[in-house]
Amino acid sequence: MADRSALAPPPVRSLSFPSPVGSLTLFEIDGALTAIEWGRGPEGGGSPLLDEARRQLDAYFDGKLKDFDLPLGLDGSPFQVSVWRAMTKIPYGETRTYGELADAVGGVARAVGTACGDNPIPIVVPCHRVVGAGGKLTGYSGGEGVETKRFLLRLEGAEPGGPTFL
Repeated sequence: MADRSALAPPPVRSLSFPSPVGSLTLFEIDGALTAIEWGRGPEGGGSPLLDEARRQLDAYFDGKLKDFDLPLGLDGSPFQVSVWRAMTKIPYGETRTYGELADAVGGVARAVGTACGDNPIPIVVPCHRVVGAGGKLTGYSGGEGVETKRFLLRLEGAEPGGPTFL
C-alpha cells in the first residue's frame, strides 16, 4: 500500500495584517512566499518567513525598505514567470511601460498586461511600477485598483508627471 503522506500537498501557511493599502494576507508554501491577497484570510499558523515578510512590508510602507529579500514561489506559465521576474528588476521609484517590459521579455504589451494582472505577489513583485504608454496609470488588480497603484507609486516618489515617472 502506498504511503499517503507522500501524496499530501505541502501545508499552506498564512498571516493577515493591516496595512496602509488595506488588510493583506500573505501565503507561504514550502518556505517560499507564494501570494499576497487583499483582505483578511483564515489564520494559517504563520511562520518565521511570513513574520519576516510582514516586517519587510511594514518597513516598505514606512519608507525604510526599497528592496525585498524574500524567497518567492512564482507559480505560472514560463512567460508569466519571465514577466514577474522582470518586474522585480524595476528599481524602487521608477516605472516601465508595458511595451518596455514586453521588449525585455520578448512578448507583446497586451500579454505583459495580462501577466501583470495575474501576479500572485503584488507589492513584492512590483506590478504597480508598470504603466501604460506615456505614463498612463492603467488597471491594478489589488486593493482599490488604480488608486492603490497611485498610492504605491507616490510612496516610492514616482508620482505622475514627476522626474521618475515615465
